[in-house]
Amino acid sequence: MSLSIRNQLPGTVTGVTPGEAMATVRVRLTGGRDLTAAITREAADDLGLRAGAAVRALVKSTEVSLATGRTDGLSIRNRLPGTVTRLVLGEAMAAVHVTMDDTELTAVITKEAAEDLGLFVGSDVVALIKATEVALATA
Repeated sequence: MSLSIRNQLPGTVTGVTPGEAMATVRVRLTGGRDLTAAITREAADDLGLRAGAAVRALVKSTEVSLATGRTDGLSIRNRLPGTVTRLVLGEAMAAVHVTMDDTELTAVITKEAAEDLGLFVGSDVVALIKATEVALATA
């Protein structure tokens, strides 16, 4: 199956915390970074998620926010530091490609936000992704 979701990050489940309706799933990405997904418990059960399971974390590029400074005081679980390796500015939107370790992530933000952040190829950024915006897929 092909997907339009730009960000498909391979990793391994390191832990599952089931709740009444939702579960949190910790994933170690191939580059060594940790990611948290909050999915329904039913989905976690259907996928058979357990420590050691290979997964792909799926994140729409429009669900990735960027910061250029400290990220203290946020409830966002996923804070992935990286470097801007490609920047495409359109009339209204910007596609920002961020490389972290051996993984690339794409964020689509407004052109105005990219300009306000002063982004350029080589900028250090932190990609911010809410755990509820991470979907998981198994092979």
